[in-house]
Amino acid sequence: MKTNNISLLTEIAIMSALSLILGLIKFAGPWPQGGSVSLEMVPIFLMAFRRGLKAGVLTGLAVGLLQLLVNPYVIHPAQMILDYPLAFALAGVAGAFAPSISQSASKRTFLMVTGIFVGCLLRTISHVFSGVIFFSDLAEEMNIWLYSFLYNGSFMVVIFAITALVVILLTNTAPKLLHAARNGHHQAA
Repeated sequence: MKTNNISLLTEIAIMSALSLILGLIKFAGPWPQGGSVSLEMVPIFLMAFRRGLKAGVLTGLAVGLLQLLVNPYVIHPAQMILDYPLAFALAGVAGAFAPSISQSASKRTFLMVTGIFVGCLLRTISHVFSGVIFFSDLAEEMNIWLYSFLYNGSFMVVIFAITALVVILLTNTAPKLLHAARNGHHQAA
């Protein structure tokens, strides 16, 4: 049991570090308050699908904390929580859709795309709340909820599309990425 915990923590650490590195390689685009597009979500989703909900959330939380340490955009402690640890931890909820090795490739793909969508949606919701609460002055005449949704949704929809494509390509090419080996047996959760 102890070896499994060490293995899990090692995988979380490696995937979190990989996510941080991928997050440094980004397209900043037209988003002045910190929005950008990168592949930083790929390791979170791979971990979520490989080890399940708990590992996905823990990996997301670690990524959010690392992002906060390395590349923060903070104006208030509550905004910091909403945009970093909470947003990325919520992305890890994709682990609730972790596929099984016994499922067909099309079923696994459906589950992963659904999980990535849910994870990106939950991350977007966290960013939207942050925008409504802390960036309302930027909306000017526009409804703040609409402004925050459009602003955050505009980069998250691109992240969803790119991340889903990369995760599906990786897992179809190397299906073993989805399954952690424990004591000689393959396990999805």
